[in-house]
Amino acid sequence: MIPARNEGEVISRAVSSLLRQEFAGDVRLFVVNDNSTDATANAARAAAGALGLSEKLVVISGSSVPAGWTGKVWAMQQGLQAARMMYPDFVLLTDADIEHAPDNLARLVTQAEQGLFDLVSVMVKLRCQTLAEKFAIPAFVYFFFLLYPPARVANRRSSVAGAAGGCVLIRPEILEKAGGFESIRGEIIDDCSLAARVKRAGGQLWMGVSQETRSIRGYATISTLLEMISRTAFSQLRHSSLLLIACVFAMLLTFVLPLVLVCATDKTAGWIAVAACIAMFVSYVPMLGFYRINLLSTVTLPFAAIFYVYATIHSAVKYWRRKGGEWKGRAQDVPPPSS
Repeated sequence: MIPARNEGEVISRAVSSLLRQEFAGDVRLFVVNDNSTDATANAARAAAGALGLSEKLVVISGSSVPAGWTGKVWAMQQGLQAARMMYPDFVLLTDADIEHAPDNLARLVTQAEQGLFDLVSVMVKLRCQTLAEKFAIPAFVYFFFLLYPPARVANRRSSVAGAAGGCVLIRPEILEKAGGFESIRGEIIDDCSLAARVKRAGGQLWMGVSQETRSIRGYATISTLLEMISRTAFSQLRHSSLLLIACVFAMLLTFVLPLVLVCATDKTAGWIAVAACIAMFVSYVPMLGFYRINLLSTVTLPFAAIFYVYATIHSAVKYWRRKGGEWKGRAQDVPPPSS
């Protein structure tokens, strides 16, 4: 299922990659055209037609978003209603800007079946070509996995529940048991909210990364990255001012203060700061290696942390101004009307 709103520029590659999967089972693709004003629907149909697989694609004209629902979750709900008629063994939730490796679906299903997982997801490889992307994207994934360590996500005894929303495979029966999409209808961070519901319903989660399945959406400038991050950052903090203050303090304490104290006049403090910086930089090396970025870029992590602190504060300000969660012309994360 692909919820798509004004994705005419990228959806062809997503549709083609899904219809060309090296997979033994039957694959059906549902694109929910979420009130697009561009050629999203036609682009999806043309991609399927070019492969001679038009019968594998269903394009659904999405209806207006009801009160209390976010646009993406409502689109997924409409896709699920249509997909249920085929009694699927699994439902893959993916985005219109994801180009899937030929064996991605087979890998996800194998992971779910062999590990008896109810929801499996992979963090796709985000585009990392421009200077802005090389500065912010590895840090984005690094901070994401600090919040949602895969080992704790998979641990039944841990309360941590996360998923990477660009590529989520779920069993329909656990989705229903967890309350369906209606249970997360108002969530802007739908992937992790869904994972939390599944885990509370007794489902088993797994989350990994992929080198081959990747996002083709680009973020050419810092400002576009700022908008991407601030769309959900304050929602991640449950719109709490206290959590915002705590988050800002923790980020600065962990990633910025050690660098500041390296030159401290107190030698003990200076050496402790040096050790903290080394640990911080070493922990960042695997992520830079994943994106094939020069390892000297480890020194940018404190500055990326400052950028993310600013983006989180920016997200809170947008929420308070009733402009939170803006995506494709919609503000989807705003405070409730005052009584």
